[in-house]
Amino acid sequence: MNKVNKDFINSSHFITELKLCSIRLIDNCKFPWIILIPNRKKVTDITELNLKDQILFMKEIVFCSNKMKKLFKTSKLNVEKIGNIVPQLHLHIIARTKNDSSWPLSVWVVKSKSYKKNERLKILKRLKKVF
Repeated sequence: MNKVNKDFINSSHFITELKLCSIRLIDNCKFPWIILIPNRKKVTDITELNLKDQILFMKEIVFCSNKMKKLFKTSKLNVEKIGNIVPQLHLHIIARTKNDSSWPLSVWVVKSKSYKKNERLKILKRLKKVF
């Protein structure tokens, strides 16, 4: 794996490696939230990936989306590529429900809350099992 941006290290936890991407859990217990980070140097946008990697990235997004929907029993996902603060290419996959703390607004409108250690270990175990 290429060097992961320190902002990712400080705000997320490693789950696993796919063929192209690292998967990390965002440290916000308000939402089941992962990020996919392609293991390519100096890539800030999907258009900078070669065609083979673009296709693989899309396959990994769909794969992870399906796993998140099933694991967290939701029909609604937010799949977002923003990258305004951390320029390294990454994609957010967030399982949403009508009962979550910011529904129907964006997850960005509520203050994040870190997982307690035992909760974090439990969700990481579940995620590692399905990925």
